[in-house]
Amino acid sequence: MTTDNPQATQTSTRRSSTWLWLLLLALPIVAAIWMWAMMSWSYSAGERAGWVQKFSKKGWICKTWEGELALVTMPGTAQEKFHFTVWDDSVAEKINKAMGKRVSLHYDEKVGLPGTCFGETRHWVSGVKEVEDIPLAPGVVVPTTPAPAASAASEVPGAATLQK
Repeated sequence: MTTDNPQATQTSTRRSSTWLWLLLLALPIVAAIWMWAMMSWSYSAGERAGWVQKFSKKGWICKTWEGELALVTMPGTAQEKFHFTVWDDSVAEKINKAMGKRVSLHYDEKVGLPGTCFGETRHWVSGVKEVEDIPLAPGVVVPTTPAPAASAASEVPGAATLQK
């Protein structure tokens, strides 16, 4: 013969609802600790040098600076593209000022972050510096500063004779 014990059923229900509330409370705490750890830890760090081709502020809600660096190892070879994210507005301002010049970007690679709200790429740029010379080989350097412009008459052959 079985008899229903209402007090035992009530205690069991109370215990399961307590565990449910503890689980619901622990989930956001664990997620916050995970996010903090992934934001402060870096999988790798390094430098990439090249020319910034694209750089814009993107995002629906979380706005980040997204860019593309053209890496050219030697003249005449195919370029490789390095996609990167910038969080710091002062670094973004330096990159905007250096557009069209050869730059070296210092980056940290972040892994384990969910979604694209933290940036579209894993590579977060934290520093930028302009590179003055391009070393091709030992003793061979291509300057990145433009040569002085020649006069308009000397650029077009026979231009001096046409003006007479």
